[in-house]
Amino acid sequence: MRCLVTGVAGFVGSHLAERLLKDGHSVCGIDAFIDYYPRLIKERNLAALRDYDDFHFIEGNLLNVSLPALLEGVDWVFHQAAQAGVRASWGHEFARYVNCNVLATQLLLEAASEQAKRGAPVQRIVYASSSSVYGDTLTLPVCEETATQPLSPYGMTKLAAEHLCTLYHRNFGLPTVSLRYFTVYGPRQRPDMAFHRFCKAVIQREPLHIFGDGTQTRDFTFVSDIVEANIRAATAEGAIGEVMNIAGGSRVNLHDVMQLLGEVSNLPVEVSFVEKQHGDVRDTYADTSKAARVLGYAPTVSLREGLLREFTEMEALIADGLSEASDESRVGHRNKETLIADGLSEASDESRVGVGNKKRVYAPAVVGR
Repeated sequence: MRCLVTGVAGFVGSHLAERLLKDGHSVCGIDAFIDYYPRLIKERNLAALRDYDDFHFIEGNLLNVSLPALLEGVDWVFHQAAQAGVRASWGHEFARYVNCNVLATQLLLEAASEQAKRGAPVQRIVYASSSSVYGDTLTLPVCEETATQPLSPYGMTKLAAEHLCTLYHRNFGLPTVSLRYFTVYGPRQRPDMAFHRFCKAVIQREPLHIFGDGTQTRDFTFVSDIVEANIRAATAEGAIGEVMNIAGGSRVNLHDVMQLLGEVSNLPVEVSFVEKQHGDVRDTYADTSKAARVLGYAPTVSLREGLLREFTEMEALIADGLSEASDESRVGHRNKETLIADGLSEASDESRVGVGNKKRVYAPAVVGR
């Protein structure tokens, strides 16, 4: 199959493209290198892909490239491109989220619809949605019929794009599938994401900061399970027009994650608990029975195994001098005033530690790995 992967230089997109190439498909990947985090990281994600003759890369933004030309001859579309980040989606940055997450998706769907009218339809469009669409629901685990009440502008834009996929399917017959990802982690994770920051802090013997009191829970999903779900969504006939939860299958609180990190690293984990952020939900936990039924999906990587893989990669990056020097790298060229206003700078993070000044050290319970 000829595949288009949007956001190909990102965390999930690069893993997905690599899997498609290994499976013998040809991949055209597009990425805009938005300055949310350094280009160097995304270039590193692309390195393995560039070794394949069947990989073609386009640097460009879906908002202004020729989408008919991009879709020409494409069988499967994996729409991973988005402006990520819950906490950064407030304030003046919201316009970027609307453009990247909603408008870009509508333009892609419209172009696919026009191509179908010309007699060259794509066979599948798989959209990367998010568990953020549910918001702070009290009903757990959440199924796809659970009311969607996003708690952040980011979650609202992901839901809007998901609705667009459904609308284009119902009105124009586009073969769309929307997958709601639950807290994806693993190697190549973005530098603003929790496990990346946690692993880096532990290796560098620095305290790490957790928003909230640590009792909040997440359904963590290893990136290879996300990739597998995408492949299955592209091939399962019953998936067309559906929305499905994709998750790791267990609900874990952050205290347990810190203990587990201490065990896989064999290092003490010093944590400061800081003020909860706007848009952060308290708990996530998915019912994935629909994905199991429609896709035959089942997660295969345990949290312990997945966290060890991400920690091992971070050790190698730091040993090779490839890890980012500062957590501010995650927002690229945005200025310091913007960082503080959005609550993204480490200076503003650390200032919140004074609120209650709650700290805890998790000693490794298991020596070695």
